[in-house]
Amino acid sequence: MTEPITPEATDGGDSDVAATDAAEEDEEELDPFRDDDPTLQGLRNINSLASWTVSTHKPTCGVSALLSPAPHTYWQSDGPQPHTLTIHFFKLVHITKLRILLDFRKDESYTPTRMQFLAGTGHHDLCEFGGWEGQHPVGWQNVPLDGCGVGGGRGLRCFLVQVRVLENHQNGKDTHVRGVQIFARDERVPQRREDESEDESNNSGMEIVEDQEAPWKKGSARGKSLFDLKGLGGLDEPDWMRDPIVR
Repeated sequence: MTEPITPEATDGGDSDVAATDAAEEDEEELDPFRDDDPTLQGLRNINSLASWTVSTHKPTCGVSALLSPAPHTYWQSDGPQPHTLTIHFFKLVHITKLRILLDFRKDESYTPTRMQFLAGTGHHDLCEFGGWEGQHPVGWQNVPLDGCGVGGGRGLRCFLVQVRVLENHQNGKDTHVRGVQIFARDERVPQRREDESEDESNNSGMEIVEDQEAPWKKGSARGKSLFDLKGLGGLDEPDWMRDPIVR
């Protein structure tokens, strides 16, 4: 005899399926290798160009766990604050994007709430270039790089980057960081310069006429200086360059 299916059993099955779907969505959201972020177009990951060290770590929760593609692994510190992560590149790099993976839902009091970022050519000249603060971070947290470049431009040129975790949620002692990714421009992808777009907008609707060959590029004038081409648009030779006059 077949037992009847009660509404309670049906609801329980639906809730289990919903919980499983939610868990899968969470894992997908924190996948470190998702490529659907439009800001990553034209960039390449340069994590492999550096040596990574941490101030302290629990067994099996060190650098290898931090750089693992699995979202459930993490770096867990084991010592007093601040907890530091040092990234030393073997050559000068131009960093255009830096992001850190955090998950407050799983880590709670281990979640960082205030971090400091420094960079330089070595440990002797580290300078602070940015900071981050958050209360309940979930997912990738972008570190602002605006104004870090030469002349206030965007981007960071350095050999060494250091991340310092200054505070955790609810004054937690140790910290959990689930991933760090550093990106630079991919030289294999052609980059569109801003001045090119401006030139196209300025030249729109204008007929382009090829310039005639300059007189000093012709065969008769080739090999002569601009001072010898005075009649052809050259420069006047100054007095101090002429032959001296004996008086």
